[in-house]
Amino acid sequence: MKIEKEESSSVKIYNDADFKGLKKSGELAAKALEYIKKLIKPGVKTNFIDQAANKYLNDHGAFSAPLFYRGYMKSICTSINHVVCHGIPGDKVLNEGDIVNVDITSILDGYYGDTSKTFSVGNISVEAEKLLKVTYESMMEGIKILKPGITLGDIGFAIQSYAESHGYSVVRDFCGHGIGKTFHEEPNILHYGKKGEGMKIKKGMVFTIEPMINLGEYHTKVLQDGWTAVTKDKSLSAQFEHTVGIIDNGYEIFTL
Repeated sequence: MKIEKEESSSVKIYNDADFKGLKKSGELAAKALEYIKKLIKPGVKTNFIDQAANKYLNDHGAFSAPLFYRGYMKSICTSINHVVCHGIPGDKVLNEGDIVNVDITSILDGYYGDTSKTFSVGNISVEAEKLLKVTYESMMEGIKILKPGITLGDIGFAIQSYAESHGYSVVRDFCGHGIGKTFHEEPNILHYGKKGEGMKIKKGMVFTIEPMINLGEYHTKVLQDGWTAVTKDKSLSAQFEHTVGIIDNGYEIFTL
């Protein structure tokens, strides 16, 4: 999500019953991602993937969270190559060698499940393959340290230091976010930062970790459609995302 100023420090704390609902929704979103995996191939239009994902959610008793959100008219986001995030499905055809991030958020029984994955379209370059690998690992570096008492800065530091150690840059203009019974809640989860800085995380907090990692510089711009964010230098960008909940001694990933 686009970084916005937080207006208060009211971070929602969820209980065990909520965690069950969030896990159910998160797992469905993950299954939808797995379902559309077979559609990711050269010659397929992103609109077709969008319709298939929406039907999958509806067939399983859920709805798409992005559909009609702030005027967005599609069910998922499809971000190809140098598109960082919020790519809008349409008549764009996937080509051999592309990479495409598919971002799916389900609403099931009032709970939100948000996840994304960057897929290869056919055979991709060694360069692109390495970017996907490091982007996924960067997300997991941020997740594996999660437990009550660490700070938001610790998460950002873990992701940033890992990505930059491989020569990549971390997008600054977009971030993870709290999520639960609404799509976007506090706090913002930055994917860069300094150890020990920012809010301490507590048991019961739920948020996304969704780093966008660029092959080139981290600078982005939003196109005239008001949604599609791209790298300014047109370098490749990849993203992976999980929704996580904080438990007594660590974390639970809801979107496996």
